[in-house]
Amino acid sequence: MLFKGGALINDAHALNPQSSWTYLAPILGIIVGLLKGRILFSRSCEKNIVRIKALDDPRIWQCFRPALLIFLALVIPTGAWMSRAAAGNFAFLCLVGALDLSIACALSSSSIVFWKSKAFSTSGESEVRN
Repeated sequence: MLFKGGALINDAHALNPQSSWTYLAPILGIIVGLLKGRILFSRSCEKNIVRIKALDDPRIWQCFRPALLIFLALVIPTGAWMSRAAAGNFAFLCLVGALDLSIACALSSSSIVFWKSKAFSTSGESEVRN
């Protein structure tokens, strides 16, 4: 998503190189993404780690709640459509590029919760901060 967002912003810049939005959109996308990752996604990750640790014998399909899978099934095609629909439209290219960058930054920054809690450790010594 990081590369896709950058490519969309690059396409917008090719359409209108004089506009400051080709510089503001990625900055805003990154800032919003980092905030979203810190405030929203990190808390969700912590709750998910606790939920998975509570399972007696966790299986790979239990890592994600059914609602999340349904949400992903809707969001992924919508994101692909938005990228195609943005072609040639400067404002939409900036908007979708910033959105993709924000999602990429939010997911990346919230993954720190998994690494800090050693969620991928098989020794069972993971910790979730409170």
